[in-house]
Amino acid sequence: MRCPPLDARGPAADPDLYCIELVHAPGLAAASGYVELTPAASPFGASVTVDGHHRFDLTLHAAGLPDPAALGDYDRYVAWATTPLLRPVRHLGPVTNGSTALGPVDLDKFLVLVTAEAAPDAPAASDGTAAQDGAAAQGGTAAQGGTAAQDGAVAQDAAQSPAGTEWEGRIVLRGTSAGMRMEPEDLLAVTGMVAGASPPPTAAGWTRPAMHPSVAMMPGVGRLSPPVEPFLPSVSEAPGAPSAPLPAARPQEVVRLGDGGTLDLEAGLVRRTIGGRAFTMYGFNGQYPGPLIQVPQGATITVNVTNRLSLPTAVHWHGIRLDNRFDGVPGLTQPPIAPGETFEYRIHFPDAGLYWYHPHHREDVQQDLGLYGSLRVDAADADWFGPVHREQSLMLDDLLVAPAGGAADGDLRLVPFGREQATHALMGRFGNLLLVNGEPAYRLAVDRGEVVRFFLTNVSNTRTFNLSFDGAPIKLVASDIGRFERQAWVESVVIAPAERYVVEVRFHQPGESRLVNRVQAIDHVYGNFFPDDAVLGVVTVDDAPAAPDHESSFRALRSHPDVAADIEPYRDAFDRPPDHRLLLTLEVDGLPDPLEPLLNVDRSYFNPVEWSGTMPRMNWVSTADRVRWILRDLDTGLENGAIDWRFRRGDVVKIRLRNDRSAVHAMQHPVHIHGQRFLVLSRDGVPNDNLVWKDTTLVPAGSTADLLLELSNPGRWMLHCHIAEHLEAGMKMVFDVAAGPPPGGR
Repeated sequence: MRCPPLDARGPAADPDLYCIELVHAPGLAAASGYVELTPAASPFGASVTVDGHHRFDLTLHAAGLPDPAALGDYDRYVAWATTPLLRPVRHLGPVTNGSTALGPVDLDKFLVLVTAEAAPDAPAASDGTAAQDGAAAQGGTAAQGGTAAQDGAVAQDAAQSPAGTEWEGRIVLRGTSAGMRMEPEDLLAVTGMVAGASPPPTAAGWTRPAMHPSVAMMPGVGRLSPPVEPFLPSVSEAPGAPSAPLPAARPQEVVRLGDGGTLDLEAGLVRRTIGGRAFTMYGFNGQYPGPLIQVPQGATITVNVTNRLSLPTAVHWHGIRLDNRFDGVPGLTQPPIAPGETFEYRIHFPDAGLYWYHPHHREDVQQDLGLYGSLRVDAADADWFGPVHREQSLMLDDLLVAPAGGAADGDLRLVPFGREQATHALMGRFGNLLLVNGEPAYRLAVDRGEVVRFFLTNVSNTRTFNLSFDGAPIKLVASDIGRFERQAWVESVVIAPAERYVVEVRFHQPGESRLVNRVQAIDHVYGNFFPDDAVLGVVTVDDAPAAPDHESSFRALRSHPDVAADIEPYRDAFDRPPDHRLLLTLEVDGLPDPLEPLLNVDRSYFNPVEWSGTMPRMNWVSTADRVRWILRDLDTGLENGAIDWRFRRGDVVKIRLRNDRSAVHAMQHPVHIHGQRFLVLSRDGVPNDNLVWKDTTLVPAGSTADLLLELSNPGRWMLHCHIAEHLEAGMKMVFDVAAGPPPGGR
């Protein structure tokens, strides 16, 4: 038996990354098998542990296994998972010919073994108590405000690693995960370069990105610079340049507008001081982030946007199902707003939820420099959310800085952007300074037992976060365009660029609870995974009890029948074949040596999510004229702007997104659809059993996502990757929704 080919797997993941072929032991040629890896159940685009290890459910398919007694004093076959060091060993349970579900595994590099084993003399005492201990832990933790996901992990570990259990019998089948193929390469032979050679001076105006402190630079890359002119904002370039120094940016302010309200929004230069260093950046109304706009559901407001930048701009109201002419896409829905000019947007808010606004012209520059703000649309129902003690809006970002002149002790400077076109086109511009609401050290003080509702928005150019609060229980409540069918406990929140999640956290232990981004990065030089954690902030929990006490309401997981009822009319379409299929892939042409040889070396393995910028120099010199990210219609062969999808208002369309693992450098894509809403029906063929309306979803490398798109809003709309540099490198298309009668009852 071998892994089935991709076409036969329908919506499943690419077998090259998510299937392990098993090799038989000598003398057992009739035995064969493979192990399928499917993402474990998760409300997010990627299923990972709180530490950032990808979690997969394993299913073993075996054939030709002989009677174990024929091999010796054995009476069963058992499956195991272990690391390359053969420690730890995880007992996955007995297996037979046919298909056997083995449960979850969260190891980055691992082996799967099938051994013939003898029955133990008596059941191990620990085996019988593991589930009881897990249940006891679940009950105890829940009583303290813990999460079912955390409790399940305790029981899972007990079940997978019974005390003293290791294989003792004969190995019959064995196989290795795709991560095992990521081994050190002879990079000097590939590149023809001399490691450690001094690079030539950086091209005029450029500041080289600093290398990741845990990763060595690939040979030959240090001598390169981007083949474009550098750009950084300058006071002298702005229209009506001020003679006085720029004022310091102000923290985000809340602007509450009712129906018919008006806001004047100015995009201009600001002075930011971050970590004691001053930077000239961008901001709306002198704020960083821009104003948090809070409106009631059903309101219509006017926003007058004035451009005080040296670049043209426009503002996209991300996720709002608004009038197409106000969607903020230059060249499609409006002309760009030239420096010194003003554009009037009229925005209607049909859906409660969490949204945001940002430029849609060179957003790789403008958004990264601070042009973004949050939008809260409050439901008419006062009980739409449960009770909490306070609410916090957190906009998650990162900033790319480096020592001036390359000196380790020099002043920090922003790494410039490409003036003519985007740099970092290959992997997107990862920053090395993580920010919350524009600051590198978020702080919040709460009382013991306080419940805080966090409105999370990822505004970074490319980084996907995996956030947790040092073990404080997290309740997932809502996402982009409203609430989930039911609330759920999660260990951490995986949030891709442009996604939003609403969570509630109860801080029941006095002391400090850190807001941490915990991920597993890759050292491509030596072929290793390593933890790349970063503390984004600290919540200080006082010993005084919070009042009133919201513990009982926090522990309850609410269901939302109104959300299920809104989705119900679409359920008949869930299982039909896809109407359209898009392949997400990549072409490169003319990258400087030694980049293309290095990329070919790296094609042996791609992490489902590129969590961290561990190749900053290699990525920096890739520009949008030499990297072409592609949306390819698999039914017509048309790509990006040539794709011609036409719908009518009221259509419901099923779209299958497949992320091409065979691309030169496959990586995840957060796919955003303007002006409409969709449901993520399944990931890699696994149905989603807790739905929420979305406008952006993460598709990991080699994975497949099935979306059900409701076409309720006429106009010409974009579909694109929300990694800003991928958008600049062509990964976008436009579809038409013709006007027609409103969808019945919706």
